[in-house]
Order: sequence, then C-alpha cells, then structure tokens
Amino acid sequence: MPMPGSSSPMRTPLVVGNWKMNPTSMEAAIELAGGVRAGAEGLTDAIAVVCPPAIWLRAVADSLDGGPVKIGAQTMHAEEGGAFTGEISPLMLAGLAEYVIIGHSERRQLFGETDASVNRKLGAAMASGLVPIVCIGETLEERERNDTLTVLDRQIKNGLDGITGQQVGGLVIAYEPVWAIGTGRTATTTQAQEAHAHIRQRLRQWFGAAAAEECHVIYGGSVKPDNTHDLVGQPDVDGALVGGASLDIKSFFEIIQRARG
Repeated sequence: MPMPGSSSPMRTPLVVGNWKMNPTSMEAAIELAGGVRAGAEGLTDAIAVVCPPAIWLRAVADSLDGGPVKIGAQTMHAEEGGAFTGEISPLMLAGLAEYVIIGHSERRQLFGETDASVNRKLGAAMASGLVPIVCIGETLEERERNDTLTVLDRQIKNGLDGITGQQVGGLVIAYEPVWAIGTGRTATTTQAQEAHAHIRQRLRQWFGAAAAEECHVIYGGSVKPDNTHDLVGQPDVDGALVGGASLDIKSFFEIIQRARG
C-alpha cells in the first residue's frame, strides 16, 4: 500500500466544475453543457463533473445523458423533506445528480454552514446514494496565524464524525484555501501538497489505510489551465475543483487535459 506522499493508481484524476450562480438562462446552461459533453467524448482516464445551479439541473442532466461527463449539485439540505422553503433535499437529487458539493467556503461564509451541518448533510447524501464533495480549508487570517493544519483537523474530525472508513473511501474532499477562492491567488505547489498530505495522513490515522488511498483529495482555489499541471502533479493532489474557469469550455478542458498529466 502506497504511503503518504506517493501516487496511487487507485485514484483517477477528478475535475469538478462549480458553475456557482451561472449561467443565468436555461439556453446558456444547455449550450455550456453541450460544449462540455462534446469536448469530453472519449474521455476515459479522468473523471469530469459539472455542477450547475439547481434550477438548471434537469436541463443539464438531459444534455449530458449517456455521455462521459457526470453531474453534481452545488448544495443540499440534510432533511429528506419538510417545511424548508427554497431548499433541495437529497431525495430530490437522487437519480438526477451523482455528486453534491457540501460545505463550500461560500456556503460557510455567506450562509452560516458549520462543521456540524456539513456532517448532517454528508450522512444524508450518502444515504441517498450521492457522492459528497466535502470542502474544507482555512481563511487568510488562520493561515497567517499558522493555524492551517489545526483548522483542517477540526473540519475533518467534526465534518466526518460517525463516518466509516469504507464510506470515507467513496467520497471526495476538496481542499480550498478560502483566501484563494475567486481572488486570483493560488496556493503554491508546496502549500497545496503540504495540506493534501496532511489531510491524507489524518484519513489514514482516523479511518484506515484503505480509506486514505481510495479517497480523492482535490484542490480548489483559482484553478486555471496554467497552474493545473503543477498543482495536480503533486503526489497527494488528485484533481481540481474549478470555479470561474469551468464556465469557459476551452479553459475547462485544458484543465482536464493537464490534470491527466
């Protein structure tokens, strides 16, 4: 079994496009999805996922049906149903999406999500057959205090509380330094590898060697074609969570190509 800091053939490169609150029309969403699908024809050595706004999920799912690109949701509620105006339950997503982003830094910062709510959503997503993409990462203030690894420990321990090693092996963890989200700043390859290696070490320590080797740990934070190869070339970086660049078909597929090595 490979040790921390060594590559593993078990983890196929994974690139996730988070469209956030874009595009603003169904026609544009279908056009973007169609371009992504056309570019991905024949893709076998990487996994490509797009996460459109919830209102466009059905249209995008129909556009991608039968193709190589998988679909994910940007968030979900932990409950299966109830009086939660404007929310989307995991049962609504089941059969429509394969993946779901949980605890994105924007959800934590702007909408009050916590490690505890991430943990509830994580359990609900897995119970409904969805693959969670669990986001963790430190703020600029926390990094400047040298608290990055402490923050990651807390988010892993609390966010994954009660999850088995087998379940951990089937999910995705996205390390996204909050100070790099949408700022144009990107973690250096050394910073990214340090954080990813630490995450994998904790997964091995708390959930077992198999979980640590099977779990995808991907990087998010101003990912662009020109920095993808160096970032994903690090031993413990298994792919990328892409924001703005995923809205440009050419850029998104350059990122996928460079993530493949």
